[in-house]
Amino acid sequence: MSRKRKGQAVHGWVVVDKPTGVTSTQVVGIVRRVFDAQKAGHAGTLDPLATGVLAVALGEATKTVPFAQDAEKTYRFTARWGIATDTDDAEGKPVSTSDKRPTRAEIEAAVPRFTGKISQVPPAYSAIKVEGARAYDLAREGETVALAPRLVEIHEARLLEVPDLEHAVFEMVCGKGAYVRAWVRDLAIALGTYGHVSALRRARIGAFSEKDSVPLESLRGFMHSPAAFEHLRPLSTALDGIPALAVTGPDAVRLRSGNPILMRANLFARIAESLSEGCDLEGLTVYLFTGDGEPVALAELESGELRPFRVFNFG
Repeated sequence: MSRKRKGQAVHGWVVVDKPTGVTSTQVVGIVRRVFDAQKAGHAGTLDPLATGVLAVALGEATKTVPFAQDAEKTYRFTARWGIATDTDDAEGKPVSTSDKRPTRAEIEAAVPRFTGKISQVPPAYSAIKVEGARAYDLAREGETVALAPRLVEIHEARLLEVPDLEHAVFEMVCGKGAYVRAWVRDLAIALGTYGHVSALRRARIGAFSEKDSVPLESLRGFMHSPAAFEHLRPLSTALDGIPALAVTGPDAVRLRSGNPILMRANLFARIAESLSEGCDLEGLTVYLFTGDGEPVALAELESGELRPFRVFNFG
C-alpha cells in the first residue's frame, strides 16, 4: 500500500525574487511550505550571493522544469577588477591579484570576443557532477577540480556602466550552461588583469521575468493563505514557444494512459499554421490540453502519431 504524500496537490509556477544570502534549495522549501504543496523544484540554481528570478515549480509543473532550464536567460552583474577568487565571486578567497585596471575603451573593445559561441571552463565551485559528486563539494573538501571546457552561447553582452576604476556593470543574454562567473574571469584575463563577480542578478529565465516576480519575504507572509495563490502561474508558462494543441475528451483519455493518438489532418494543419514555413514537423514537441485548458501531455510527433512522453495527472 503506497503512502499518501504530505501536503496538497498544488500545480503551477511561482516566480520568486530571491534575496542574497539564501540558497535556491532554501527558497524552494519556503515556497513549498507557503503553498503546503506535495512536490516542488526549481528551474536553475542561483548562488547564495545572487538575487533575482528563481522559478519554482509545484506539483505537475515539475515535469516542465527541463524546458525552463533550457530557456534563454538575462543577467545583470558587476565585475570587480584586480582580484581573482577561488569561487570566481565575492564569496571566495583571493588567489591572485593585479594592479591593472581596464579602461572603458579596453572593456568595450574586448567584450565582442566573448559573445556568440565561446568555449568556457565552468568554475570549480559549480553544481556540475564529477564522477557522481558535485564539483563544489569536491572543491570545499580541498580537492583539485579540473572541469572540461564546454561550448556555450552568449547571445548578447554589453557594458552598462563603469562606476569607478575597480568595477564595471554588465548585462548578458545567454543560453543554457553559461556561467557569468567564468565569463568575468576570462574577460579579466583577456584585459591583462584578474576579476570576479561582486554582484549578480538574474532578470529573466524564459517566460519568467523580474517584473512578474514576488519578493521571498512577501511570499513568506502568505503562509497557508489563499492570497499566495494570486502568485501561482499556469503550468504551461514554462512551455512558451512550444506549439500548443487542444485535443478532444477521448484523445485526452488515451494520452493520459500513455497511448499515442493519430495525427489527423485537421490537427496537422493547426500545428503547421503556428510554425514557420518549411519547418520539419517530425520529432516536434507539442503541448496538448483539453478544450477547458487543462494540461494533458507533452508529446512528440513521430510517424504520423503524437506520442506522449510527459503526462500530466491532476488526480
